[in-house]
Amino acid sequence: MIAVDQTDRQQVGDVTLRRLSAQDFAAVVALDAATVGRARTAYFERRLQLAVAQPALHVQFAALRDGRLAGFMMARHMQGHFGRAEPSLRLEAIGTALDGRGQRVGSSLLAKLEDEARRLKVSEIRTTASWRDHAIVQFLDHAGFVLGDNLVLDCQVSDHRLGEREDDRVLAPDHVTGFSSNETDYSASTGNDYESLSRDRVDLRSLQAGDLDDIARIDRAITGRRREAYIRDLVDEAMADATVRVSLLARSDGIAAGFVMARTDFGDYGRAEPVAVLDTIGVDPAFSHRGIGHALLSQLFVNLDGLRVESVETVAARKDFKLLGFFYDLGFKPSQRLSFVKRVA
Repeated sequence: MIAVDQTDRQQVGDVTLRRLSAQDFAAVVALDAATVGRARTAYFERRLQLAVAQPALHVQFAALRDGRLAGFMMARHMQGHFGRAEPSLRLEAIGTALDGRGQRVGSSLLAKLEDEARRLKVSEIRTTASWRDHAIVQFLDHAGFVLGDNLVLDCQVSDHRLGEREDDRVLAPDHVTGFSSNETDYSASTGNDYESLSRDRVDLRSLQAGDLDDIARIDRAITGRRREAYIRDLVDEAMADATVRVSLLARSDGIAAGFVMARTDFGDYGRAEPVAVLDTIGVDPAFSHRGIGHALLSQLFVNLDGLRVESVETVAARKDFKLLGFFYDLGFKPSQRLSFVKRVA
């Protein structure tokens, strides 16, 4: 939640729209708790920390009625995610007061987000939601969202296939920011029952700020595009995020050969349990067929098991059969969550 810009206020009937501020934190937590049945303080603290660290990447609005918070909306400015060249906004969280339902608070917030998208020259808003969450799916339907061209995949950590696999170069479509911190590092090599796994033949460690150039080089080798600014934002947010390190870098023969960026999600759209979201996995084409992609995923799952995170989620393009095959081979399956998109005229 960022500082209020008084010049950005907008009146829609009896509702005042403005940017969220740090002073709204307690009201946001209380409004959300009344809706989902529990307080998600840690989740909103995390959103606040990221917005303060990178305000240009976070779009967050409040709706006020009679001076009280009647609703909120949080989105992220995505620059190069989903394997796309064009930017988008990802809608991450929305909430309205129970006594304000049916009074167009949510639609007013979404209209404000669309205005912001136009200002940022963004042509689409993306999000995901469980098909079982009928209220949010109905809201997205009425708001003009349609099913997106990505598949949401997930895998239970306990179902991850730890057997040997050889993988080719891969770049998973990024759909969220990376997750990392400087507090706890779970990537150190330890003894385990899988000594013959590919991860034991690759040097794996937690992502560090100094890995930016190596990640940009690998990304450029895969995509054929220079995306240093995008990669810098991704790494910076990974370093700014707080709790534990789950993003990893792989080295082979002393050279950075691959990376995986992931985050733990404690609450988008009212998730009851933490889930790890795999943002990106990239393997340098020069190191194809050495099991590096599998080693990264294998170590990620081991680390998540130690953190008691039970599920991993990612997104892949429906027509990216090579990437889909890679994930399916590791035990991923189609998720109960769906991808939605709305074009902004």
